[in-house]
Formats: sequence, C-alpha cells, structure tokens
Amino acid sequence: MLKLLVNLRKTLEFLLERILIGLVAMLVLDVLWQVASRYLLRNPSSWTDELATLLIIWVTMLGASVAFIRNDHLGIDYFVGKWSTRNQLISGILVQVLVGLFATLVLILGGLKLVALTLLTEQVSPALGVRIGHVYLALPISGVVILLVAIESAAEKIGALKQSGRKARS
Repeated sequence: MLKLLVNLRKTLEFLLERILIGLVAMLVLDVLWQVASRYLLRNPSSWTDELATLLIIWVTMLGASVAFIRNDHLGIDYFVGKWSTRNQLISGILVQVLVGLFATLVLILGGLKLVALTLLTEQVSPALGVRIGHVYLALPISGVVILLVAIESAAEKIGALKQSGRKARS
C-alpha cells in the first residue's frame, strides 16, 4: 500500500509541475499582453486583469500542493530537531494528521461547499464569462493532493517508528 502511495505522489508531483509550468507561462503572457495593450497600443485589454487573477488562484493552490509534496513548505523545526528520533517521528505523525484534517475539512469539504454554492448561484466572471465555481475547484483539488501526501508521509513515519521500536528491543 505504501509503495502505491509513493508512486501516486511521484506521479502527482510530475503532473502538477507540468500543469504549473503551463499556467505560469499563460500568466506571464497574459501580463505581458496587458502591459503591451495598455502602454504600446494605448488600448487596454478588458480581460487580462481578470485572467491573471484566475490564474494566480490556480497557481497558488497547485503550487502549495507541489511545495507540500516536496516538503518545501514553511516549517519551524528548531525545537523538534533537538528531540530524540522517536519523538521526532511521533511529532511528524501528529503534524501529518493535523495537515490531513485541515486538508479534509477546509480545502476539500469547505472548497466543495464553495464550489457548489457558486455553481448554484451561477456566478460568472464579468469579462471572461468563466463560472466562478470552476475557478474555486482549485481548493478541493489541492486538498485531495495534500491529503494523499499527508497520508503517505504519516504511513512512512509510522513504519519508521515501528522499525526503530524493533531495533530498540533487539
């Protein structure tokens, strides 16, 4: 099971990186067009500002998922680094459980509620006509990725904790 989760994490990281590359490239082109249309053509584009905002939402949420996959997120481990290996593993498991709870309650369930509400009220962006519910899908998608990675990381730490307990008894 752990091997399946590890392979899933690697695949998600690969796919999300490629998607992020595309989204950031679109964002750069969008902002360049915005600047060019405003200052060079003297005819500002009406949709570029809105597209940039929508792209930033997706880049932020998917980027947070990739950062979590790579363990590049913000963490304060000064005190934890001074603890024993066993206590570090226990702390790591607790952190992953808390992250999993946050991902489930806030990002997945809260995000799905937000998506459903905005789709029900048929909110659309003014310039592009994009349904806002589709924009907010970034929340539950990111939440699912973060939850899967938290489960995989917690499982790895539980395995390491069991392994260290066996070595201590030997």
